[in-house]
Amino acid sequence: MPTFLFDSIVFGPVQSRRLGISLGINLLPVTRKVCSFNCIYCECGWTTDTSARRSAMPSRTDVYEALREKLSDMKSRGMAPDVITYAGNGEPTLHPDFASIIDDSLALRTEFFPEAKVSVLSNGSTLHRRSVREALKRVDMNIIKLDSAIPGTVQLLNQPHTSMDPARFGENIKEFGGRFIIQTLFVRGECDGRPVDNTTDEELTAWLTALKKLGPQSVMIYTIDRDTPLGNNLRKVPLSELRAIAARVKELGIDASVSG
Repeated sequence: MPTFLFDSIVFGPVQSRRLGISLGINLLPVTRKVCSFNCIYCECGWTTDTSARRSAMPSRTDVYEALREKLSDMKSRGMAPDVITYAGNGEPTLHPDFASIIDDSLALRTEFFPEAKVSVLSNGSTLHRRSVREALKRVDMNIIKLDSAIPGTVQLLNQPHTSMDPARFGENIKEFGGRFIIQTLFVRGECDGRPVDNTTDEELTAWLTALKKLGPQSVMIYTIDRDTPLGNNLRKVPLSELRAIAARVKELGIDASVSG
């Protein structure tokens, strides 16, 4: 099925299911996806490049100028974003200047729209880098992916190109002192002849146990909304089921939101 790439550094603003009026920032190339994961549901398609070559990415100056121009234009039009979101064509924290770019963005946010939040959508694969952790501590919404707590499901659903050590992942997250949000996409279907379903009792029990241990400030629960690389082989999880999952998260004392 068709998928798409973001064709500019700054895109939107768009109405996000989870974040409100969101101005997007893409730190990756506009011609291909660069990611440390190869999620079977990714709207940007399959990962064909995992390298973070500086020459292939927009420079820190390019990002700064593009964001300043867009925020200035929005200010003149009286269009205030709820959030400035780092997402785009892959994993934003792979950019070599990620930490410095975050600092630039926080300064521009304060100058133009001090009420707006700065968020980062990350798969958590670079949390072993201190510079990334320190940068994520400075943003308003540090949103980290956790689609499953079972290693085999992670391999099938997210297909990480790097080794994901659950123990190290948990230790690195502790540094945030609870100031992070877990984002989980629930999906059913088939991949390479194997069933995919992270809503089973076994999956949910392991995932809820992990949430209790990690202690996020909240959890964002959602399902597929756009075309995926596997097309009709993947199916949405009904909103009623997502709400039931959210209720179980709230029983842990953790806030949860649902996007169908």
